Amino acid sequence: QVHLVESGGGLVQPGGSLRLSCAASGITLRFFRMGWYRQAPGKQRELVATITSGGATNYADPVKGRFTISRDNAKNTMYLQMNSLRPEDTAVYYCNRDPSVITLWGQGTQVTVSS
Repeated sequence: QVHLVESGGGLVQPGGSLRLSCAASGITLRFFRMGWYRQAPGKQRELVATITSGGATNYADPVKGRFTISRDNAKNTMYLQMNSLRPEDTAVYYCNRDPSVITLWGQGTQVTVSS
């Protein structure tokens, strides 16, 4: 079975940092373009960062310059380093392929940015 498990979320003050992890089993992340998505309350899920099989990265405008996506092939794990967090970054964060695959959605990890 294929599983993606997100972790690393939490409560952080504005301006703080968090690093999210996406641990994969049953799928080799480096073979696919992968992405981090987020869904804020009352909003649609949005793609915030992607990394290709070759390691090229891309970011949505709201997070550009603050978030960094990366991948550890040996650990088969993907990361999202989030710096300079803002209240509007509050959301549940998910990892999935890009384009997303419905069967790969996990539980996500909650990120709350608040003072």
